[in-house]
Amino acid sequence: MLKYVIFVLAYLAGAIPFAYFAGTVKQVDVRKGGSGNIGATNAFRLLGPKLGLAVLAGDSLKGALAAWSCYYFWGPWGGLVGGMLAIAGHSWNPFFGFRPTGKGAATGLGILIALMPKIALIVTSVFVLVVATTRFVSAGSMAGAMMTMASSLLFPLPLPYRLFSLVVASLVLLRHRANLKRIIMGIEPRFRVKPK
Repeated sequence: MLKYVIFVLAYLAGAIPFAYFAGTVKQVDVRKGGSGNIGATNAFRLLGPKLGLAVLAGDSLKGALAAWSCYYFWGPWGGLVGGMLAIAGHSWNPFFGFRPTGKGAATGLGILIALMPKIALIVTSVFVLVVATTRFVSAGSMAGAMMTMASSLLFPLPLPYRLFSLVVASLVLLRHRANLKRIIMGIEPRFRVKPK
């Protein structure tokens, strides 16, 4: 029975709103400030580095657990489906009316760590380098997504992982269209963490 229920659990794990819970510590509703997303970047901006890192870890962990659990029962294709369900739960959260609530970058990173650790290391390095250079988290996320695509084609991976990498990276890029437009227009806010 658990073999089938695990997909529901993967979706619900992805829906755990760590940023929202972290905001309650400081009585801040992250949905009403900054970008309005319940992701790690908005948590950093509104709650400070300590809680921001906690949210990043939580969002990554839920992605990793969802993908690994489904992989355990169903193999590579199960890991792919479980990862996608976790991202769907995070990005269109059922607890907040299925409205767009996040972009799934940190959750996707957790999935990469669980299923493709070498690619996760490369993608993380690219993300950190781009953010450190530009101070645009969105640019780092888009660069990480493109590196995920490239790595999935360069490294020998099972077909499910290759497809997952291409689909999720495309989704991340799609969700960052508005950010790209703001970068081109010169109005995208740069990432600055204020101690809180």
